[in-house]
Amino acid sequence: MKRVLLTGIDGFIGHHIAEGILKQTDWKVIGLSKIDTASTLHRLQDIEFWSQKYAGRVEFVFHDLRAPINPYVANRIGPVNYILHLAASTHVDRSIECPMEFVQDNVVGTCNLLDYARTLDGLELLSYFSTDEVFGPAPEGVAYKEWDRYQSSNPYAASKAGGEELAYSYYNTYGLPVVITHTMNVFGERQHPEKFFPKVINAALQGEKIFIHSNPERTKAGSRFYVHARNVCAAMLYLIAQHEKGVKIIGDKFNIVGEREMDNLSLAQFIAKVVGKELKYELVDFHSSRPGHDLRYALDGTKLKDMGFAYPKTFEQSLEKTVQWYITHPEWLLADFSKAQFQKEAHAFDEGAKQMLKKA
Repeated sequence: MKRVLLTGIDGFIGHHIAEGILKQTDWKVIGLSKIDTASTLHRLQDIEFWSQKYAGRVEFVFHDLRAPINPYVANRIGPVNYILHLAASTHVDRSIECPMEFVQDNVVGTCNLLDYARTLDGLELLSYFSTDEVFGPAPEGVAYKEWDRYQSSNPYAASKAGGEELAYSYYNTYGLPVVITHTMNVFGERQHPEKFFPKVINAALQGEKIFIHSNPERTKAGSRFYVHARNVCAAMLYLIAQHEKGVKIIGDKFNIVGEREMDNLSLAQFIAKVVGKELKYELVDFHSSRPGHDLRYALDGTKLKDMGFAYPKTFEQSLEKTVQWYITHPEWLLADFSKAQFQKEAHAFDEGAKQMLKKA
């Protein structure tokens, strides 16, 4: 049985990848988390992480990667074949307010994980999950390839680029089996309510106005390539499968992009249509309202596509299904992500989950 260490397992993308691994493989999943402002153990509860059907295949280890992984934590983790490093601070606005927090989480935390990975015997792959934002804004008609030059516009993007460069340097210097992925804007179930997708759904349901970033003239909304979290998981499992077949992916980079570009106003209008409400919105200058933000991001996904990968679900299928899910699960639009809530959560789960937390 392969053993995968998944950092940030209770984060938005992390828990979707954990669910995909548990459903599609026989691997054991060791989840690592410090439980911070973007995570919640309720995500793991929802995917039945601690249920009897996954007995013997899951482990939860509490650790803050800003501190080195000590022998006790390393012993709790045990042998590892794959490391999927998703733990990160991700919100651009917060990075502008508290840049050092992002340096500590995304750069120092990554360095501590890399140092730990060097001690592992039998490590086959370490995947560093990066972001499209490291490339900076993309002019119309431009889609960045994996090895294009970085030009971060905000502290979040810069911290992710810093962690990525560290990971690649460990590949070059120490021979660590590193692979880099850049993902575009990810949406899906159980996303933090501060993110654009659930924020629009909540505004539509409540009849509130949503502010959408545009050019300074307020004539053109910003655009993104959106990809569902399950499709991100599918892409990662595909890359690992290729690696197991002998395809060289170590030391390389791969863009995980959406199927097509959509401007944020069109996305908001689609969401409102599914919700069955009229969209109330206002276009605002993207830079004056949120310095450090970019109007357009775009990555070239040709490389992964040419390898033979295809998303299992279309963008439209994923989009409508996700909106419907939030309509029937409105608690995830108003979720309390405060640290006080985290402390309550640990006592709300079954005995197995509580025992795991007590051991950490």
